[in-house]
Amino acid sequence: MTDTQTLLEIYDTTLRDGSQGEGVNLSLDDKLALTKALDWFGVAYIEGGWPGSNPKDEAYFAEVQNIKRTTAKLTAFGSTRHAKNAPKDDPNLQKLVAAKADVICIFGKTWDLHVREALRVSLDENLEMIRSSVAYLKEQSGRPVFYDAEHFFDGYKANNEYALQTLEAAFKAGAERLILCDTNGGAMPHEVTAATQAVRARLPDAVLGIHVHNDGGLAVANTLAAVQAGARQVQGTINGVGERCGNVDLTTVIANAELKLGFRCLPEGNRQRLTEISRVVWERINVHGPVGQPYVGRAAFAHKGGIHVSAVQRNALTYEHVTPESVGNERRILISELSGRSNVQAKLADRYPQLKDNAVLKSVLDAVMARENAGYSYEAAEASFDLLVRRQVGAATPPFKLHHYRIHGLGTPGDSRDLVEATVKVDVGGETRLCVAEGHGPVDALSHALMAALKPSFPQLSDLNLVDYKVRVVNSADGTAAKVRVLIEHQYHGVSVGTIGVDENIIEASWQALAEAVEYALSVEKPAANAKA
Repeated sequence: MTDTQTLLEIYDTTLRDGSQGEGVNLSLDDKLALTKALDWFGVAYIEGGWPGSNPKDEAYFAEVQNIKRTTAKLTAFGSTRHAKNAPKDDPNLQKLVAAKADVICIFGKTWDLHVREALRVSLDENLEMIRSSVAYLKEQSGRPVFYDAEHFFDGYKANNEYALQTLEAAFKAGAERLILCDTNGGAMPHEVTAATQAVRARLPDAVLGIHVHNDGGLAVANTLAAVQAGARQVQGTINGVGERCGNVDLTTVIANAELKLGFRCLPEGNRQRLTEISRVVWERINVHGPVGQPYVGRAAFAHKGGIHVSAVQRNALTYEHVTPESVGNERRILISELSGRSNVQAKLADRYPQLKDNAVLKSVLDAVMARENAGYSYEAAEASFDLLVRRQVGAATPPFKLHHYRIHGLGTPGDSRDLVEATVKVDVGGETRLCVAEGHGPVDALSHALMAALKPSFPQLSDLNLVDYKVRVVNSADGTAAKVRVLIEHQYHGVSVGTIGVDENIIEASWQALAEAVEYALSVEKPAANAKA
């Protein structure tokens, strides 16, 4: 961190808040793996879970002691004591001490509505619960204690004096961070600014944090408003995963804070890991992240319009507010009927010098428009686009010729094998080969049969592995006669190879995509980076 930059602490709650998101279920192994990844990424704090709330989190705090961390401090999360318990008799507080985390973070009630109707205690008793819980945890653990002011912004609007008193109670008891929480996610940026400024005026020596949810679609805006008003810790999750509409997305906050506001959130050079940590988390929770996710999404630096691509080729600032490399992402040039000459040249001119000829370029664009009119789409099928160009410039050399393929069902009703048989007859190097293979479904069977026919001549195809298969109806109004678009993704030498097929017959569309994947793999020694689907 340079002398002119202010540190903004990043407190990651993916392992706890993130796991509360619909469809998110992190195993113990997932949580331990993500702990290592988040430490590598460089966050200041990792909230591991709530010891005592479930066996998994208790096991996590026992196992995580064996993981060596470089940058991150581990936090155990919990609540203030129960109203009927003294601190020394409260099981929740005892579990927090026993977890032996580097930091303890507890939440308490800030909104007088919650105090009266949820806790059903007096306002003064709630203040004592906050004060005594913080003081006890500091004394017994010897570790820093952070205080999450739950529903702070709602509480401040309802009874600003009482909301401030709850923070004052925690601070005077020894809380080292006071985190202002927009638990319902409904605050507006101007409200966050005003309330944060009020806390700073009341408690000028306190270090403030911000923890917001995204129910109003303003989580990032509210977080940055709090930071600009003086908050110096941000709590959130990678990719914004979390309950209801999610928590604030730390990837967006970090990028904005470092690139736009001049803060330092991560160790020097770690901002370039933003895209990778985003994809690691999406992979762990088994979710395909939105392609348009700011900064780290696959489409964050994707250009489709011909005018845009032409401008970006001259000066990337024309349509990119930051460089892709600054957040570990990459620029992508998309091909469609909206593309111009610049798109095609930007993608493939280095591979095919013929594209400098205007007539050749026109033939490529005409072919793209004709194919897209027939239902093709090359945005996710860049290997198929490469082959289209190769054919237009006269560089295509098909490695095999198809005679025919046939699909046969196997087994009898109730057969648990659920296998299908495919036969493929092709010419390869002047030799005719007829191969049969089984598979779980017709596409799998076709793929196995084609590989059986080709691998003796092309052993490199052992590195071509099918990893994804998608089908979409192109013209649904035609009912059962509608065309279908099949997109297939293979991995080849560690690079995604996307191909496409379109036909009224789903098997034929699938065959087209399979055959093009093979043809592409055999046409290049190693796939180019821009062939990523």
